[in-house]
Amino acid sequence: MRRLSFLALTVMALALLVQSAAADGFFFSTGNPDGKMATASRPESTGGKFEIESADDFAITSFTNITSATFTGLLTAGATPSNVVVEIYRVFPADSNVARTTGPPNFSVPPNGPPFTVPTRVNSPSDVAFATRDSSVGGGLSFTTQILSQSFTAANSVIPNGIILAPPGTTGGNGPLTGQEVQFTVTFTTPFSLPADHYFFVPQVQVNGGDFFWLSAPRPIVPPGTSFPAGFTDLQSWTRDAFLDPDWLRIGTDIVDGTPAPTFNAAFSLSGVPLPGSVLLFGSGLLGLAGLGRRKFRKS
Repeated sequence: MRRLSFLALTVMALALLVQSAAADGFFFSTGNPDGKMATASRPESTGGKFEIESADDFAITSFTNITSATFTGLLTAGATPSNVVVEIYRVFPADSNVARTTGPPNFSVPPNGPPFTVPTRVNSPSDVAFATRDSSVGGGLSFTTQILSQSFTAANSVIPNGIILAPPGTTGGNGPLTGQEVQFTVTFTTPFSLPADHYFFVPQVQVNGGDFFWLSAPRPIVPPGTSFPAGFTDLQSWTRDAFLDPDWLRIGTDIVDGTPAPTFNAAFSLSGVPLPGSVLLFGSGLLGLAGLGRRKFRKS
């Protein structure tokens, strides 16, 4: 009975700590779509559909479990979603092979001099993902969709095959794109457990027929979007496909270009539970005491 009481008190204490952290839950949003840009983003799938990733950034200031997300895009040509993948990347040079680049200050690629396929990797997503969740894999994520508009037009787009590898890589974009505006709501069966850092969020949608395009949001962020925490800068959105991988291009500065070059955010939000370091340390201490208590009771 004494052992059960000790363990019960330990569990109750941990639950109270988590509830306390959850009371000030984490939320971040870039706001509503602004109709300026739509970029393809999909996992590799059968039928010759190569992978395309579009990324936009967020920042957290303490260890946080990201439990859910929303993102808004276009479904074209009657596309119906069959699978959603969400990836989290850190900011270059984390998780990246810096030796492939020219090094500071531009970290261009290839490293043997101009013309450069990638003008810079500064402030880009890293080479490889930090963490991934997939609705087709158990314990990954579940998703629902809500139609916001039967017909929504983005003024410009980056479509499949719209990323040009040969310098200068600038296309101006692929022009206006119209589709069904759809918001995806994602619940992470296994939350993303992220230390304080600067990250990129990458949603990919596999569809039957047509394609999915992630819609842009205002940059700088305006209400109902939320501000970045102090010490972090809102970076522009990036993209790559299987032929550019592991490198990335800036959607506005590199692909669209112009004078001045536009920059974009992407429409998404994240929700979660911050777990400050003090909570994690205290929780670990309680678990250690629980283990000590078990050993003592066994001896007695």
